[in-house]
Amino acid sequence: MFGRQNEYHFVTHWRIEGEIAEVYEVLSEPLNYPNWWKGLYLRAVELKPGDQEGVGRIVGFEMRGWLPYTLRWQLQCTETNRPYGFASDSSGDFVGRGVWTFQQDGSSVNAHFDWKVRAEKPFLRYFLLKFLFIANHNWVMKRWEESLKLELARRHHAKDKLVKRG
Repeated sequence: MFGRQNEYHFVTHWRIEGEIAEVYEVLSEPLNYPNWWKGLYLRAVELKPGDQEGVGRIVGFEMRGWLPYTLRWQLQCTETNRPYGFASDSSGDFVGRGVWTFQQDGSSVNAHFDWKVRAEKPFLRYFLLKFLFIANHNWVMKRWEESLKLELARRHHAKDKLVKRG
C-alpha cells in the first residue's frame, strides 16, 4: 500500500469451503456479481465479449462500499488458467491489475487475490482520505467473502434439491 498517494497494493486471502472449480466459476463470471454480491455491485454490463475462455472480455461496473460514492470502472480479462486462477486489468476509477489464484486444500479452496491499483476518482487522490479508502476496501472484501460463501451454499442447496427430485 505504498507508492504515490493514490497507489495501492492489496493482498487478500480467503479459505472457502468447496471445490476449486466452483469457486473459479463464481468469481470468473463478473456479470453475475450484482446477483449475489448485493448492495456493492450495482451494475455489470458486458462491453466486449472475450474468447471461449473469457480472455479479452471487458465488463463495465458501477459499485459502492460504505463510503458515500459510486465507482465506475471496467475490467478486462487478460489471462485464464481454469480452475487455478485468472488475471484482469482495470481502467476507469480504478487503474491496475488483479490476479486471482486458487488452490484446493482438502475440502476447502485457498483463494488469493493480489491487486495493484491506482485510484483515479478525484477525491481519492487526497492523502488524508487514503486510510478511508483502505478501510473501505477491507470492508468490501470481507462482504465479498461472505457473499461468495452464501452463493456457494445457495448453489449446493439448489443441486441437492435437483438430486432429491431426480
